[in-house]
Amino acid sequence: MFYSTAYRSPVGALTLASDGQSLVGLWIEGQKYHGAAIREPMTERDGVPVFGAVKEWLDGYFAGEKPDASKLPLAPIGSEFRQGVWDILRSIPYGEVTTYGNIAGKLSLKTGKTSMSAQAVGGAVGHNPISIIIPCHRVVGASGSLTGYAGGIGTKRKLLELEGVDMSGLFVPQKGTAL
Repeated sequence: MFYSTAYRSPVGALTLASDGQSLVGLWIEGQKYHGAAIREPMTERDGVPVFGAVKEWLDGYFAGEKPDASKLPLAPIGSEFRQGVWDILRSIPYGEVTTYGNIAGKLSLKTGKTSMSAQAVGGAVGHNPISIIIPCHRVVGASGSLTGYAGGIGTKRKLLELEGVDMSGLFVPQKGTAL
């Protein structure tokens, strides 16, 4: 059984999802793949204990603090490949960005493969079911493009600015499929 609750944030309404023990989803309203990992109906229930911890974390994050996500019980649902990408996302420090290619290189080393596709990594990043806490917004294109955020490029920009990221080398692409 899965549960959900809502949270109002500076980037819009968020939906939180839990299996009763862990956080399995956090989606921004209108986000691509919203709830896609959960294959059964969710029951709205605010009183699930993990929701209180997550809302406290989000309050701190949006207040400009650097809350520690490692203390939250996170259980994103996805394939072994996606789990590997999401584990690397968790290691991106607050206020910093990395590239899809960098993540591909790290995953390649971790799995013992000779190479890894940055595009495949991009697909896994885009399907991250726990936005903000598993910081997929901290991933940019090799050229500094802010492409590829399922919650929208404007939201990605706001989150990076909130974290104090130097935006001078980053830009919004003029065209592309990941806008």
